[in-house]
Amino acid sequence: MLRTAFCGLTVCLLLGGCTPAPESSEPATPFRPVLDDHQLMNWVMDPMADVIWGAAGSVITVDGEQDLAPVDDAGWAEVRNAAAAIAESGNLLMLPGRSQGADWNEFSAGIVTMGERAMAAAEAQDDDALFEIGGQLYNVCVACHQIYMLEEEGGAG
Repeated sequence: MLRTAFCGLTVCLLLGGCTPAPESSEPATPFRPVLDDHQLMNWVMDPMADVIWGAAGSVITVDGEQDLAPVDDAGWAEVRNAAAAIAESGNLLMLPGRSQGADWNEFSAGIVTMGERAMAAAEAQDDDALFEIGGQLYNVCVACHQIYMLEEEGGAG
């Protein structure tokens, strides 16, 4: 008798787990991309990455070495804002309709991570960390472009 009750309970629990999940009362959030991928990269990501890269390291000129790090809170805020735009742009690249698959999403997630790290470096006003992160951001961009830009141009894949 105990065995029959146990079997019955097990069947009920299993069948209970097979019921469909309740539908959400909230409709899916509508989104409408305004820019295509090239525009997003050229008009948003490139200029923001340039802010990060332009605020890291130093250049040597005839007049001597020039440190590129921001010199005030407003300068660091500009870098932080650019890094935030980079991070969120990585998310935009993973949206349905934009994503080109698992590898694309992995590169895009790398962009998000580099943006987050650059934001943290800007908040800490850590020019050495920003320089390192800027190099890593560049590497993620180049790695992605080597696959996807070459495919578009007929040079790979």
